[in-house]
Amino acid sequence: MSLSGALNNALSGLTANARAAGLVSSNIANATTEGYGRRTLGLAPSAVGTTGGVRITGVTRHSNPLVLGDRWLSDAALGNSETRLAFARGMETAIGQPGDAGSLPGRVTAFENSLTLAASNPASQHRLDAVAAAATDLAATLNRLSNHVQQARADADKAIAAQVGTLNETLARIDKLNAKIVAASSRSDDTAALMDDRQRALDTLSEIVPLRVVARDHGAIAVFSTGGAQLLDGSPARIGFQPASAIDASTILGAGLSGLTINGMAVNSGPDGPFGGGALGAQLHLRDIDGIARQAELDGLSRDLAERFGPGGPDPTMTATDPGLFTDAGTAFNAANEPGLAGRIALNTLVAPGTGQSWKLRDGLGAATPGDAGQSQLLDALGQRLTEPLPPGSTALAAVSRGFADRAADLSATVSGARLRIEQTRGYDAAQNTALREIELSDGVDTDAELQTLMRIEQQYAANAQVMSVVDDLMQRLLNAF
Repeated sequence: MSLSGALNNALSGLTANARAAGLVSSNIANATTEGYGRRTLGLAPSAVGTTGGVRITGVTRHSNPLVLGDRWLSDAALGNSETRLAFARGMETAIGQPGDAGSLPGRVTAFENSLTLAASNPASQHRLDAVAAAATDLAATLNRLSNHVQQARADADKAIAAQVGTLNETLARIDKLNAKIVAASSRSDDTAALMDDRQRALDTLSEIVPLRVVARDHGAIAVFSTGGAQLLDGSPARIGFQPASAIDASTILGAGLSGLTINGMAVNSGPDGPFGGGALGAQLHLRDIDGIARQAELDGLSRDLAERFGPGGPDPTMTATDPGLFTDAGTAFNAANEPGLAGRIALNTLVAPGTGQSWKLRDGLGAATPGDAGQSQLLDALGQRLTEPLPPGSTALAAVSRGFADRAADLSATVSGARLRIEQTRGYDAAQNTALREIELSDGVDTDAELQTLMRIEQQYAANAQVMSVVDDLMQRLLNAF
């Protein structure tokens, strides 16, 4: 081998060593950066005549598309269960535990106890006022729970709008990155940094919608939802959604609430639709299914309360058209107006606290004047009516005869059971997501391995530098010989 050939070999080695050292440095610096793919330098023998050496063939970005795909699906499942769990926990907290004074079961117990105490001394104005106060608190608790559900649905509608905005922005960003990667690939430029950005964009999408990513030519990708929606393939889809101006118990999908569209075409916005399974699907489920179901249960419970103490109940002084002890915003309850009743139910103003007419709880709402202060028959009947097992008037309640306290306890148990089931699902989703992330990281940057690689590069650099030093010395000797 000639001296010039040896010099060329050593120089190509030094160039490769310098580039490899830069990649190792980048790997270590980005060891904890989300979406960063470990880089290695591609090398191949270089032979021109009698000259050898190495040539750089490119930079390889390491990633496992199968693990990434499974992790993206896991991100969506975790986002779905966490969103639904947040609502379930909030609902359970709002209802409260049976032993809490301000809980729904606690308010029912307080109302029942106040009737018992008033019946034991019907002449006591204080005890009659306590019944009115307890009944007011019970109605207010139902109002508060109804407001909680509708606020959760309104918050879900806002979250849907925000997530749809994120979807559209991120899909447009991925489309631009696709174009840059294709252009860079055609020039044989390094595309690793662009692919890092694209993976981070896909990570953003994966929590919102479960994704399937398909490779296309020259490094581009197509993105589909597992529900069958084409989100990006050549050009990004446009997801449409119109947020609601206001939400109440009567506002449902198609009647005040918008569904989703893809490029202007309406699609199924339910759990089985193209956007089901992720955080977006969970918000739609909360707004259109879970929230409506909880509101219906509260309305059914409120109807049960209103009908127990309405016309035909224990108070013989009421006519068939009179508002009962519990009213629909001051008017008689009508079964056709059950939706939203929990937000409107109120104690009859004839016996409301502060009116001085709580004696009507003892003598009847239709009584014109106070009767015998020692009569407790109506108070006893009211207490018995509260605990009497009655069939439900609402289809939202279990079709079995139950006392009102039992029905309130059933609702509390239903909400707690739903929270427990979703919590278990969330625990499984979180464990799976953690395991997949660990598998993904195992193919990521190992700083110990990178430092070992750096030591080898240092040795190779020293060897190439030594070759150049020897060649230089030999050339100096040859020149000096002449």
